[in-house]
Amino acid sequence: MIDRRLRVLQAVARQGTITAAAEACRLTPSAVSHQMQALARELDLVLLEPVGRNVRLTPAAHALLAHAEALAARWEQAQADLAAHRRNPVTGSLRFCAFSTAAARLVPPAMARLRDGHPGLSVHLRETEPARAFDLLATDEADIAVVVATPGIPPESDAAFTRHRLYAEPLDVLVGPDHPLAHRDALDLAEVAGDPWIVGTPGHAYHQLVTVACAGAGFAPAVAHHADEWDTGAALVAQGFGVALVPRLADLPAHHATRRIPVAGDHPPTRHVLAAVRAGSERRPLIAAGLEALQQEIATTLSTHTT
Repeated sequence: MIDRRLRVLQAVARQGTITAAAEACRLTPSAVSHQMQALARELDLVLLEPVGRNVRLTPAAHALLAHAEALAARWEQAQADLAAHRRNPVTGSLRFCAFSTAAARLVPPAMARLRDGHPGLSVHLRETEPARAFDLLATDEADIAVVVATPGIPPESDAAFTRHRLYAEPLDVLVGPDHPLAHRDALDLAEVAGDPWIVGTPGHAYHQLVTVACAGAGFAPAVAHHADEWDTGAALVAQGFGVALVPRLADLPAHHATRRIPVAGDHPPTRHVLAAVRAGSERRPLIAAGLEALQQEIATTLSTHTT
């Protein structure tokens, strides 16, 4: 019900370029430019100004965006109010997106809870990077995003989204069986500062997580290999090609000979996991049910997992 062109304008503001906004909205750059030109003509305003190869939003565009965010939140609230008049308010389709560990460990069991408790509800999951998850929320391609808090996601001041803190998870050092510290029960992260490191693809959440953790320990990791799958990273570690940081809840293949070692100290490296929704949508019964199912599954998982 919200003008599609307003969502596109929000994407331009969030992404900073026409090309990136087009990718986020699954449109061509020419389609985004056409929609922005049409909206500007309809309003008789200049919304975008060229700055080199990029664009800059005008003051009029920023004013329009403030109204667009308010309109979007009110529309989500209207849907919540209307759901109360249905015989079964928790029905329809609920779409999750999540990063890899949550997509494997937390969201499927939460979806099963929803399926069993609400037979009229269909649930769907898409595995994706945290930054992309916010694009999916903004373009109404997902309803609940489970993400890691990293520098790559929108700031908390972004009024388009509401965040719910789910849990904090320690990161352990992963070493191979022949590593000099493999016998240790705990270690300081700085003790492996001189090792070769296995990290994720630059720009992805896992890469950001590791580099921030190492910076907090006073060093920049000497990156030897990039691996986004736990299987690949564990295989490299097991063969002595480097060390890695792994979240406590990440499942590692048992056939790789590796050892997790907790990081000592009062403030070990930790990743913070959030659930994000479009602002105002958390009042909708099906989204509220999804958030509750996530919290229930997290309580079960954390109570049975050694931390």
